[in-house]
Amino acid sequence: LLDGNKIACLIAEFLAEKLHALELDQEGVTFGCVQTAYANGAAAQYLQAQGIHVAQAKTGVKFCHEKATQFDVGVYFEANGHGTVVFKDALMEKLQKWENSLHDERKKLALSQLLAASQLVNQATGDAMSDLLFVEALLIQKNWSIGDWDAIYNDLPSRQTKVQVTDRSVIVTDDDDDTQVLAPDSLRLALDAALQAYANKQGRAFVRPSGTEDAVRVYAEADTQQDADALALQFAKLVHEHCGGVGAEPSTFVA
Repeated sequence: LLDGNKIACLIAEFLAEKLHALELDQEGVTFGCVQTAYANGAAAQYLQAQGIHVAQAKTGVKFCHEKATQFDVGVYFEANGHGTVVFKDALMEKLQKWENSLHDERKKLALSQLLAASQLVNQATGDAMSDLLFVEALLIQKNWSIGDWDAIYNDLPSRQTKVQVTDRSVIVTDDDDDTQVLAPDSLRLALDAALQAYANKQGRAFVRPSGTEDAVRVYAEADTQQDADALALQFAKLVHEHCGGVGAEPSTFVA
């Protein structure tokens, strides 16, 4: 499945190349790709390897959009594919003024492609057709197959589950991206200790209260599916123990 992470990487790399060709990155123009905690860690590693700034936002399109607008050019796509690119008006006015003043052919091409991209994307999120056309245009430009695109990185194995609790409000998480437990303190310490055992296995995991039911959602990833599953189950058991879990201790995964 070529998800929102792969879409974000394809588009972000293209935009970064054009901004660099126009030397806008040297002029202080800001560019970033916004992800939530549910973005696969391999996607962040890929973007960072290309020199692209990765910003974290809380789960939800509205939070991603808000964070993206803090950049002159911001990209965000949730794993489910919801997302877009946003351009600040001041930057677009600057680029439009350059249309008839550039003489370097490489810069002229980069400018025309950047302006075309800004016209193709719908900066109001949710326009699947404009996103689809943008992706198709980039694949044609690169002469890439779907397989070529998919091969830019391999997802880290991951696992999601949830734990029913009597009161989800007992868990308090940070305001930045919901990945750090602030309370109860006993849960925070237990999760930190559990995660430490996976430090050399690309382990990453977090818990966050559901927005719709008395449940706590768990996400975990690691370099093997076995480790991702084990980490997710360990986190689920700790939530059950420290936060008033309903029923028996988790032994399987719940969608």
